[in-house]
Amino acid sequence: MKNCGKYEDNLNLVGPILREKRMEKGISLEKLSSRLLLVGVNIPVTSLHRIENNQRTVRDYEICAISAVLGIKVTELLDPVSKIFKAS
Repeated sequence: MKNCGKYEDNLNLVGPILREKRMEKGISLEKLSSRLLLVGVNIPVTSLHRIENNQRTVRDYEICAISAVLGIKVTELLDPVSKIFKAS
């Protein structure tokens, strides 16, 4: 089966950035999952782990919800990714 929807064998590129921001805030995967559920977005701990390890895609509303519950701007997650695609 062809690896459709992947970039350099990753299903997302924000995962490591998300992990870094979450750890800076001192929030566990369990706590993040619980906080997301409070705003109506259900991402189980196992799915968050897979996101952080580039093994699961991330929906646009999930990125927005994650940013909100972490108290960061969406651009903090996406700017490092967008720099990869800027022309030299």
